[in-house]
Amino acid sequence: MKTLIARHKAGEHIGICSVCSAHPLVIEAALAFDRNSTRKVLIEATSNQVNQFGGYTGMTPADFREFVFTIADKVGFARERIILGGDHLGPNCWQQENADAAMEKSVELVKEYVRAGFSKIHLDASMSCAGDPIPLAPETVAERAAVLCFAAESAATDCQREQLSYVIGTEVPVPGGEASAIQSVHITHVEDAANTLRTHQKAFIARGLTEALTRVIAIVVQPGVEFDHSNIIHYQPQEAQPLAQWIENTRMVYEAHSTDYQTRTAYWELVRDHFAILKVGPALTFALREAIFALAQIEQELIAPENRSGCLAVIEEVMLDEPQYWKKYYRTGFNDSLLDIRYSLSDRIRYYWPHSRIKN
Repeated sequence: MKTLIARHKAGEHIGICSVCSAHPLVIEAALAFDRNSTRKVLIEATSNQVNQFGGYTGMTPADFREFVFTIADKVGFARERIILGGDHLGPNCWQQENADAAMEKSVELVKEYVRAGFSKIHLDASMSCAGDPIPLAPETVAERAAVLCFAAESAATDCQREQLSYVIGTEVPVPGGEASAIQSVHITHVEDAANTLRTHQKAFIARGLTEALTRVIAIVVQPGVEFDHSNIIHYQPQEAQPLAQWIENTRMVYEAHSTDYQTRTAYWELVRDHFAILKVGPALTFALREAIFALAQIEQELIAPENRSGCLAVIEEVMLDEPQYWKKYYRTGFNDSLLDIRYSLSDRIRYYWPHSRIKN
């Protein structure tokens, strides 16, 4: 990551797509796509997806590493060309607990990611825990991020520390996607980005992490891209120019979340404007869902009823029986819910692919 960022800061029009998915077919496709290039592939896991307790995938960080490497070996993609990242590492999963308990788990979470060989770490302590004010003061967010950074530094070997890079910042969509329809989006003000950097620098230095500050490669901001169940807010470069100009005076770039469904031109413009790390997740599993649904339609036409998989019916049955991953995100009417379950851009189906009834 550090080499790529250095090339970007030297004036090269270069960025990287962050593949945010734990689906084996998505990861296989991403690796196969770049197999014959010289590029590295960045694959990230989120804290609710992969953690020391298994997350919703049932995988620890070490499990996820082996999961990705096994796919890479199958594809013929060199392991050393894979960058593993940890997204939203912090108390996201434990917000219902008090801050001390949540941060204790978060510290172990970060350590396990680093020990497993993840080299790109998003330090995200922006969530309020039980008893915390809402929202947290920026200074508190930065102080907790510094605690997590200290954990990462202490867990890393000297060799790992050379590759370790950090992303800071709090202005991100809710992990997992928007819960309601959106018409517009708040673009980060330069003053807020500068304050994020300033408070983190102060907190890191206070914990003796001056050297670790040199490993901070990016700040998360909102450049004006977002999507909900049926709408996409496309990048408007002119609106993000203050951000683009400010970051040029630093040695960092921006990381942009929820860049799914943007146009080819928008991705080019985002990288030009120094949003060099582009995170994509639901759009990838949405494309997978489209392919599986299309195959199911072919099955309906060509295969005898007794030999069909019936996968579409099984998916709907499982999601209706176990609605915890979509209920608070989708519309409430039964017909509307079914439409969202099948076709929403938020693609909550992605949480159900590992389910035993669907896999079998």
